[in-house]
Amino acid sequence: MSSIPFIPFAEGEALLDWIGLTDALAAGHDLPRAEIGDTFLYRDPDTLLSRAAWINGLGMAVKTATVFPGNPGRGAPMINGGVNLYADGDGTLEAIVDFHLVTKWKTAGDSLLAARRLARPDSRRILIVGAGTVGRSLHDAYTAAFPQAEFTVWNRTRASAEAMAAERPGLRVADDLEAAVQAADIITSATMSTEPLIRGAWLQPGQHIDLIGAYRPDMREVDDAAISKARVFVDSYDTTIGHIGEIKIPLEAGTITRDHLQADYYDLAGFTRAPDDITLFKNGGGAHLDLMTSRYILDRWRTQ
Repeated sequence: MSSIPFIPFAEGEALLDWIGLTDALAAGHDLPRAEIGDTFLYRDPDTLLSRAAWINGLGMAVKTATVFPGNPGRGAPMINGGVNLYADGDGTLEAIVDFHLVTKWKTAGDSLLAARRLARPDSRRILIVGAGTVGRSLHDAYTAAFPQAEFTVWNRTRASAEAMAAERPGLRVADDLEAAVQAADIITSATMSTEPLIRGAWLQPGQHIDLIGAYRPDMREVDDAAISKARVFVDSYDTTIGHIGEIKIPLEAGTITRDHLQADYYDLAGFTRAPDDITLFKNGGGAHLDLMTSRYILDRWRTQ
């Protein structure tokens, strides 16, 4: 019996590329719609979270994370976990993949797939809102698809933006969010905000807005005017409608109706734009994307 590989972060990441991942995500959505399910277990203040997905033709994955808020005080990471990937044909365990590797590439790759379809190909000014771990991943991903672009970062705490810019040559820091939004061709936002940061009044014809940060029903990164003004797309209706404030709140308030949502990734042909459209993509994540990403990682691991 052959050993089951464990794919760690650094060794796995060295094999991956952003364009290849987005192609794999697109191919995964040509298969039947995924079955997904989440479970949460709690021992205050700690959490065990498992997200499972099954796609006929691709296999199964269970992504498990432990969240122990007290760990940093003990010199250990707060979040730990892994992804178990199972074969489609017989359900055997094929690989265990580092949790952080899958999460990083799934999250930014999800957004990049939409940008490759919706952002103008000649986009040259990209604004990153949020200077955390995800903001850094977005810089990596968007650089791969828009290699000639100039990047700017805005963060509520300027020192964090300066730290990110110091790591990445050519990345500039913005002080005025309104001016930075108005000047950008692409705005990609990954914050923990519960109140809208980006205003529809600031948006310009031809822009693409990519929203990652809001993942709870009470969280939003843009206001009603932005949602109303833009053509709105999501990665999955199943993981955004009724679950994420960015979509849930304006729908329930009647600000927009269900047909304002143009398409999800199971209708990639619907991801189109006219030159002056403002397009807005909501990255909702989901275990099916973890499965697609893990399968891509394992395929690259096997061919190294």
